Amino acid sequence: MIRSLTLALGLMLAAPSLAQPSVTPFPAQPVGTLAVAETDFTARDFRFADGKVLPQLKQHYRTLGQPDRNAQGEIINAVMVLHGTGGTGAQFLVPQFAVELFGPGQPLDVARYFIILPDAIGHGASSKPSDGLKMAFPAYDYADMVRAQKLLLDHLKVGKLRLLMGTSMGCMMGFQFGTDYPQMARGIMPLACNTVPLAGRNRLWRQMAIDAIKADPVWNGGNYTPPPLAGLKVGIALQVMASSAPVRMQAMWPTREASDEAAATLMAQGLAASADANDRIFQLEASRNYNPSPLLARIPVPVTWVNSADDFINPPGLGLAERDAAKLPQGRFVLIPESADTRGHSTHTWAKFWKGELTDLLRRSE
Repeated sequence: MIRSLTLALGLMLAAPSLAQPSVTPFPAQPVGTLAVAETDFTARDFRFADGKVLPQLKQHYRTLGQPDRNAQGEIINAVMVLHGTGGTGAQFLVPQFAVELFGPGQPLDVARYFIILPDAIGHGASSKPSDGLKMAFPAYDYADMVRAQKLLLDHLKVGKLRLLMGTSMGCMMGFQFGTDYPQMARGIMPLACNTVPLAGRNRLWRQMAIDAIKADPVWNGGNYTPPPLAGLKVGIALQVMASSAPVRMQAMWPTREASDEAAATLMAQGLAASADANDRIFQLEASRNYNPSPLLARIPVPVTWVNSADDFINPPGLGLAERDAAKLPQGRFVLIPESADTRGHSTHTWAKFWKGELTDLLRRSE
């Protein structure tokens, strides 16, 4: 729970955009002492890269703070934060992120900034396969997800983001956003990703998780009633290892007994939080054609790219980030050293490790 913030809630919605949106408001929900608004934005006749069209594409999103507008009515203080695979915008409403960033005097103090936390296509309360289409849902990719987020910003009348942030998949969507819409943000902070196609170990564990679901007889081509738990368990185990932090885990669970107990707990927690199996397949497949590496020179604005030395998914030994950061006209790459306090891939959500870099990026992008 977030206990140390006393924040004012603000949400202003602009006139409908050319996407012919409809908006469904939700009551403001307190999270601890943090007030958060939740809203649905619906784009009509959204065409995906695979050629399929959804008559209504729902984008669910959360907001904090008040929008400031210029003389043209455009929001000028918006910060959008993009979540990881299987996550939602709500994942950022945790103390290690929200308290560190959104409180009074913090880098993204909501007294100054209008924070937008969308659920990407296929995730959370946004349109997804489990809404009814199952495996007939459009085969969305990161470009589709980013284009939907751009429609949301157009609807809100965000002229240019003050900052675009993203973690893991959100990090990759940040680079996709930057190359697709180079003038849409004044600064970009991608956390925990690379910019090359997903291959090697990173693709391997994803494909194995997909194959495990499809191999479960209960899956039945996506037309299941009870969930295919055997297949989902394999994917959960793979993701636990992919997000592992070896030094921290050795310190936390130094005996066989402690490790076995942790394994059982993590599996139970994973099953409780697990996505619908079809949703999970689409989430893991959305990265299939990701490759902003050749286009990074398009991004003209300051970028601070942060990875972690103990990130199993994006291991620093590959040297990919250092190579590609040099392609960014105003890029800076930071590697957080491994310690007993870092969280492996999930270090991206612990703002204390990179908050100083965020403050510097806000200064660089003034």
